[in-house]
Amino acid sequence: MNAPLPHLEQSPARIDRTFLQDVIAGLRAPQKHLSAKYFYDRRGSDLFEQITRLPEYYPTRTELAILDQYGPEIAAGLPPGAALVEFGSGSTAKVRRLLPHLTDLAAYVPIDVSEEFLRSEAEELGRDFPRLRVEPVAADFTRPVTLPDDLRDAPKVGFFPGSTIGNFEPEIAAALLGSFARTLGAGATLVVGIDLVKDKAVLDAAYDDAAGVTAAFNLNLLTRINRELGADFDLDGFAHQAFFDENLGRIEMHLVSRRSQLVTVAGVPFHFASGETIHTENSYKYTVPGFRALARGAGWEHARVWTDPEALFSVHALTSSSIRRH
Repeated sequence: MNAPLPHLEQSPARIDRTFLQDVIAGLRAPQKHLSAKYFYDRRGSDLFEQITRLPEYYPTRTELAILDQYGPEIAAGLPPGAALVEFGSGSTAKVRRLLPHLTDLAAYVPIDVSEEFLRSEAEELGRDFPRLRVEPVAADFTRPVTLPDDLRDAPKVGFFPGSTIGNFEPEIAAALLGSFARTLGAGATLVVGIDLVKDKAVLDAAYDDAAGVTAAFNLNLLTRINRELGADFDLDGFAHQAFFDENLGRIEMHLVSRRSQLVTVAGVPFHFASGETIHTENSYKYTVPGFRALARGAGWEHARVWTDPEALFSVHALTSSSIRRH
């Protein structure tokens, strides 16, 4: 049972109670942690877009190159008249690589938790593709999502680029793929980007860039908690840390307390020892066979895979083989 939330001086209408409950539960855990989904307020979304352009951060440019090279081939395998549903859409940079090859879409449905950023991107996309019906849905894609009723009978294609699936523990990633299968329906297609296992030095640099943009992105989570939940984190008291754990096959991101300190969130105190960390993100890296096995267990059959010449990144096409009920 969840502990009761603290009394707040601010109006309850101005507090995201789920956000507050998640933060308090995470900071009460033996290994303090915060959910990566809360990175993406407006500032966080903007910082992540900066990260995607950094020289160390290979995933975005490599995935874009794959979509540019194989976009016609990917599109040729998708059903005509489909509703294209992008989970956690963020920037429209990647879907723009596919849209020129998908001229008969019923609609494009971007789903993202950052509503302001979502609306802005959807409006710009609508101006650039005036014949395309754009139906943005502000929602947390990790929870059940209801698509527009009039698209119920259209074939569904899911789009989940960026290796976002890697941010989830493998069993949760499998559950998420199963949820996508239920949202999209039997016979649907899912196009998903997957980052691949590679040299540790390449991975470490990608998540701890020389310019400090990833550090700012990580620390912005504390800024958001201060602003929205009445916390008093001193940003100078925490440092960004990122490393690849070869045994677990994942990048870990942490915020490290520089000293012994006390922080309050909505009046609830939390003590940090010097060197103690808040675990803010994982990013799992897969082999192609490893991801195929994960997808199969979630009700998806593997259809095609495309990679870059250095095998840094991969784009997979899956087809829904069943609708799992759990």
